[in-house]
Amino acid sequence: MPKKNALPTSFESALQELEQIVTRLESGDLPLDDALNEFERGVQLARQGQVKLQQAEQRVQILLSENDEAPLTPFTPDAE
Repeated sequence: MPKKNALPTSFESALQELEQIVTRLESGDLPLDDALNEFERGVQLARQGQVKLQQAEQRVQILLSENDEAPLTPFTPDAE
């Protein structure tokens, strides 16, 4: 079982946890110390998500810039 302070490895799981934190904070039922801890965790998750999105954007840019002369065609999955 991962430590509570360990950040999730996937963007999707980080986003899901962040959504849960927002729900708990919006409820207004948390004591101040707990709310501050949740907020801190949320900031960590948001920063992690931003880094992952930037990395994905960089990968897309690299893939698109490998051959500027190659024509772009619509993606069509193989019908099997």
